Amino acid sequence: MRPSPACRTFNSSAVEKVITDMKARLKDPDIARLFENTFPNTLDTTVKYFDASKNLAFIITGDITAQWLRDTGNQFAHYHNLYTADKKLASLAKAVINNEARYISQYPYCGAFQPPPESGLPPTTNDWAIGVTVNPPVDDNIVFECKYEIDSLGGFLKLSRSYYQNTKDASIINSHWLTAISQIFRVIEEQSQSTFDKDFNFISYYSWTGGNGALSPAVNNYGNGEPKAFTGLVGTHHRPSDDLSTFAFLTPANAMLSVELANLADMLEAANTMKNISTQARAYSKRISDAIWNTTVENNIFAYETNGLGSRYVMDDANVPSLLSMPYLGYLEKSQPAYVATRKLLLSRGNPYYAKGRNFNGVGGPHVDPWHPWPMSQISSIFGTDDDNEILTALYTIVNNTAGLGLIHESQSIYGSSDYTRPWFAWANSYFAEMLLDLASRKPGLIFKTNVPYTTGR
Repeated sequence: MRPSPACRTFNSSAVEKVITDMKARLKDPDIARLFENTFPNTLDTTVKYFDASKNLAFIITGDITAQWLRDTGNQFAHYHNLYTADKKLASLAKAVINNEARYISQYPYCGAFQPPPESGLPPTTNDWAIGVTVNPPVDDNIVFECKYEIDSLGGFLKLSRSYYQNTKDASIINSHWLTAISQIFRVIEEQSQSTFDKDFNFISYYSWTGGNGALSPAVNNYGNGEPKAFTGLVGTHHRPSDDLSTFAFLTPANAMLSVELANLADMLEAANTMKNISTQARAYSKRISDAIWNTTVENNIFAYETNGLGSRYVMDDANVPSLLSMPYLGYLEKSQPAYVATRKLLLSRGNPYYAKGRNFNGVGGPHVDPWHPWPMSQISSIFGTDDDNEILTALYTIVNNTAGLGLIHESQSIYGSSDYTRPWFAWANSYFAEMLLDLASRKPGLIFKTNVPYTTGR
């Protein structure tokens, strides 16, 4: 399924070495072929524009010509350790960060963007940026889609800190980047507030009035969403699936934000710069984390969404950040009792978006339909356990359900192997490859011919 070298959108010798190393070690040829296809998929197919001299890169998500902040942060997550071995790859990641910093500086409430004007690529005609009330008003020559999702901002923070952690290159902290951080803090402040102030004046900084998911209970006729009270959490209007949230406070997205704000503080302190920003980031991180534990856990079960007014929605969605993925996010340990109890519920009928058929099972979400679980959920489940049997069961549930395409689908029907969505979805491919690299380090004997760990970049 890989394009020929001449047709690949970016070539990396460091990536090719990892593929060679892993294929030599993996004992199952089907898994080896899946890794060979998925690990380079972002570079093979999604780099639509890159100019190191302009420090700009435009990365698509797969079959849609737009750059999602969330997707890009995940599409590059498995390349971090290779930045020192491949300076051109590091330069690409730096250019992605700089381009996203420009986007966020202008439109912190938007999540998907058009090509930068320097690329010469035409904007994609669409109507996903209309029907939004936000300041400043949306320019659809810049914005592809203006759904507000706090995990999009978390994805930018993740990409930034992982680049710095692996390169120690503080030059990403330029004027665009600092403005983007300021805008992220602005959104955190605005979306933490109650729907009404003390005098019952209505407060709204963002409104979604149409498009996909407009019939969700999260939105009234004016697109202002369900009311919320102050808890310390940050409200969001859309989930990582691009679907409207039911209640404003999305627990896993807040968990991701808490982790990445702490990482941002660590990054700035290591770079010995912007102490005021690092202090504020750490304060936000603690406030959000405290609120997660104080307001979303009941009877040892995390709610997926809450509103601060007593309402809670116990479910999960396959898209990351999810409750199932909280160990992957770095928010808690796999053995944490509330996570263990929540995980058991999520992988059962207790989760309304869990479905099971003869050959495939997992968590899906309303983005497709209830009988199309996503392989992404099985990947998250592997990150969330150390049990060998659970890992192998989930791994082969994925491996045996690719319809022979050698790539990871968006979703897969429980009723038939040929019924799936999106054969080209770079985020899912990257996430699968990242999971195999994690197993190569912590559980090598499960997938390798010998029980010898392997870590990229070392």
